[in-house]
Amino acid sequence: MNDTRKGFLIDTSRCIGCRSCQVACKQWNKLEADKPGKERVGGDAQLTANLYNRIHFMERTIGAGVTWAFFSERCMHCGDAGCIKVCPSPGALYRTREGIIAYNKEKCISCKYCVSACPFNIPRYGEDDKVAKCNLCQDRVAGGLQPACAKACPTGAISFGNRSELIAKAKAAKKTLYGEKDLDGLGVVYALEGPPSVYGLPASPSIPLSIFLWKDVVKPLGILGFWGSIGAMLLHYVTVGPKRPEHENGHGEEHHE
Repeated sequence: MNDTRKGFLIDTSRCIGCRSCQVACKQWNKLEADKPGKERVGGDAQLTANLYNRIHFMERTIGAGVTWAFFSERCMHCGDAGCIKVCPSPGALYRTREGIIAYNKEKCISCKYCVSACPFNIPRYGEDDKVAKCNLCQDRVAGGLQPACAKACPTGAISFGNRSELIAKAKAAKKTLYGEKDLDGLGVVYALEGPPSVYGLPASPSIPLSIFLWKDVVKPLGILGFWGSIGAMLLHYVTVGPKRPEHENGHGEEHHE
């Protein structure tokens, strides 16, 4: 996958908060507009099943002045994706040859395990109770096109291409990168102008321990217990025979006067 893996490099120093990426994403994916005030915190729109990426406005005080920082938030397309690890429905969440974490709503069983497995709190569920998130415009990428957000960005803040080449270029420019190696490398790498906490990012993202317990311990034991019960029932049937129903006299056979 390393040879074919695609990804984003998002340079926060170039983002002007115009939200062209949000508009382009909605248009290409035919996403409906959210109702006014839908999932807003402090006046800032949040990710929804109809908003795959959003520009987060952050006000920062530096000395006696105030400055704005803008952060493009979307699915990170992790190399080690907790959402895929925990998903119990095969094919509902899957990885393409380009490294995109894609999904199939028809196979989603609405368990919402992917929500608790994501270190970045990305997956959302809409009125259809099916998973929704950025799919990195996999249909455009498969056709040799840039994702809609990268195509629409007027300042070049969002760059798309071979992940390894984007990282090499950013390092040559002495950029401070986030996500290069985290979780086997994020598909969305950021060039930040401050510590991750300023942008609401975890310093060292990791998949919750509960996910490993589910995948490696609880789930296998549950399957083992199920088949163990079936085996015990069959063994009982073969060695003892079927259980006969008790009648009013309390015996397994009818009592005749």
